[in-house]
Amino acid sequence: MDAILVVNAGSSSLKVQVFGLDGGGFERRLRGQLDGIGLRPRLRAADGAGAVLVDRRYRPAEIRDLPAAIAEVGGWLRGIEGLALRAIGHRVVHGGPDFERPVLIDAHVLERLARYESLAPLHQPNNLAPIRLAMAIDPAVPQVACFDTAFHRGRPACVESYALPREFYDAGIRRYGFHGLSYEYIVHRLRELAPEVAEGRVIVAHLGSGASMCAIFGGRSVESTMGFTALDGLPMGSRCGQLDPGVVLHLIEERGMAPAEVARLLYHGAGLKGLSGVSSDMRDLLASDDPAAAFAIDHFVHRCALHAGQLVAALGGLDAFVFTAGIGEHAASIRARIAERLAWIGAELDPEANAAGATRISRPDSRVALLVVPTDEELMIARHTLALTGGAR
Repeated sequence: MDAILVVNAGSSSLKVQVFGLDGGGFERRLRGQLDGIGLRPRLRAADGAGAVLVDRRYRPAEIRDLPAAIAEVGGWLRGIEGLALRAIGHRVVHGGPDFERPVLIDAHVLERLARYESLAPLHQPNNLAPIRLAMAIDPAVPQVACFDTAFHRGRPACVESYALPREFYDAGIRRYGFHGLSYEYIVHRLRELAPEVAEGRVIVAHLGSGASMCAIFGGRSVESTMGFTALDGLPMGSRCGQLDPGVVLHLIEERGMAPAEVARLLYHGAGLKGLSGVSSDMRDLLASDDPAAAFAIDHFVHRCALHAGQLVAALGGLDAFVFTAGIGEHAASIRARIAERLAWIGAELDPEANAAGATRISRPDSRVALLVVPTDEELMIARHTLALTGGAR
């Protein structure tokens, strides 16, 4: 089977999908994930029809880090009879000022992307690791980098700029925005699911362990809650979200924290995890009776509503609000609480539709459509990879 492999490498998981090529098109043939790296490693994969191909658990020491996960998944994939990889597509979180669209990877591109590892320390090093390994195993297989920042490129400089001297913007210190592959997919799906609002004023809320919102008009990014790094905006699983930069100065100057300590706090010890002291996972917080868990949820909902208001202002009104990603797709109670805070712009939730997980969860007479649309970043990566390589080696 001639195929495109899509790789999405995170801090504690490695996701892969295989798209078979057929007459210039493609269809999903395999979806797999090795998660719980270093804690409770588990490799699961199913074919395009959902039939289980593998469900294997490991001791923590067997899959202690991402390189071990890459080796295990790669070995399993190579054991699939008749699988001929024609290209590999990768999610790369940060494209910096250099990359505004997907690109074929070579040693020079890889070197440039490595410069942004400090700007996305939870993602960029892990995104690049499987690229390097694939290059070493078979440098003849084309590889494509697809960027979470690319969807947001093309916005006016006044939107991307911070209130700093121009030299900093020219040096690449600007508001990039992230989760672009997810937003790009949602734009395509809205044209199928809700064409009456797809080209209008839309806010997409990508709510998961990483969380952001994007204001979209005419299918293009207008504004995003994330900026220079994936720390900004909404509170996340273990990331702080919007923070007065004076807090960072205070931690360094008054509390004597080293920059590396501050980075660990803001990336690994903040967000839902830091607020609750219970967990970084919204599912755990919703199931907990600890008041600190409830506090973390209250904070999350408040900040989502607050940032939604800013994005409504950027759009000059709102036609649709879309929930996606782990929390957005599965946490009906969080959707309800955020929707309640959007009543001022005419959003009216249908509680029964919301509880049932329907695609449209607003009342028929709601002035703002409320929708739940599962995201599919891997499909967007496959499409971009096919477009750049033609699926041919």
